[in-house]
Amino acid sequence: MVRLKKGPSKTISIEDVARLAGVSITTVSRVINKFPSVKEKNRIKVLDAIKQLKFQPSVSAQRLATGKSNVVMLVIPHYEGVFYSFYALELIRGIGTMCSVFKLDLLLHLADGTTRINPSGAGGIIFADIIANRQQLEEALASHTPCIVINNYVSDLEVSSISIDNTGGAEKAVDYLVSLGHRKIAHIAGDTITQAATQRLEGYKNALAKNKIPINENYIFKTDYSRGQARSAAEKLFNMPDPPTAVFVASDSMALEVMAVGKELGKDIPNDLSIIGFDDNPSGLYGPVALTTVRQPLIKMAEESVKELYALMNQEKRQRIKRIVLPTELVIRESCRSISL
Repeated sequence: MVRLKKGPSKTISIEDVARLAGVSITTVSRVINKFPSVKEKNRIKVLDAIKQLKFQPSVSAQRLATGKSNVVMLVIPHYEGVFYSFYALELIRGIGTMCSVFKLDLLLHLADGTTRINPSGAGGIIFADIIANRQQLEEALASHTPCIVINNYVSDLEVSSISIDNTGGAEKAVDYLVSLGHRKIAHIAGDTITQAATQRLEGYKNALAKNKIPINENYIFKTDYSRGQARSAAEKLFNMPDPPTAVFVASDSMALEVMAVGKELGKDIPNDLSIIGFDDNPSGLYGPVALTTVRQPLIKMAEESVKELYALMNQEKRQRIKRIVLPTELVIRESCRSISL
């Protein structure tokens, strides 16, 4: 085996590895990219040389050798405050961490539904919800780019999805309030252009029907998920002639705003109003009262999406479509109280 002379430090190249291992550059490339046709003795030589030289394979060289890209594009619908959103930040954190594990590059694309995306440079695409950008998903699928959708159950396209049981989570929240004796239960919904908000509203109504409680449309407030609209809804709620005794809110951020409005109006939470949120945002622990909430497994959903996409990107043959729905969990804290029936 040829030994390299010591000299000034330099960037180690694939040629250096080939020289030290006593093999061709092609052989080194095949070992790096895990081609099965390499002789075992040569594979061992190359791996030993890589270890000695602390060689880091070039991502671009690997792409050229395999014909595949290791770039994962994350498409998130753009909305005001996206980078202050617990939901968006959790997804980015979970997806980014798992991409690092698989040595994948992450590219973030904020979609407004009118711009086109270029899937040609991506090895795979994760669509975080589908809001006015269904065409982008359809075009990506038509280009045969591996895709997966998260936070949206897609049943009418040939694409795998990982979503949250929003309906079941909402039912758990309202069932809990009913178990505490509440019958006048309001709901501050999110933006029903999203599947999540629509399903949480559906779960709220299902639970009322199941418990034989008439639906009072005056107790339902639709918002855009913003704290501003949550504040407006809370002010109306507290000033109603026959106010509810409890409210299920479609997000923790909005639930905390309801709590803040109540405090400003001199209301006592939970004695004057029981509140349940949805998310399990850590900020719910630090409000005037620790917030009871529905925990949704955002990090698990994010991590599983990368695992599924990685399998699609490296498949030898077409895999079956998977539609995974992750369960939620009711987290009971201090923002709800029992009342007399």
